[in-house]
Amino acid sequence: MLSTIKAQIGDLDKIKRLVKTLGMVNCEPGFTNQPQVINGFSELLVELLGDQNGKGARSAVGMILPGNIAVEIEAIFELH
Repeated sequence: MLSTIKAQIGDLDKIKRLVKTLGMVNCEPGFTNQPQVINGFSELLVELLGDQNGKGARSAVGMILPGNIAVEIEAIFELH
């Protein structure tokens, strides 16, 4: 995701803050640790943007994902 954003806007320093994250985790019924799976993404954004700008609204859900991919993340950022 970060390389795609950088290719589109030229510099990751143009990101002002993370607004919202939707994390979709490929899992079987009964698995309830989706938030912990998405924590890696959340922690990376806090590391890159700081505690105030790297945290936004967040949802983590379980589902069957196409192509049997493990995780899909959708994020909305505010730019400078």
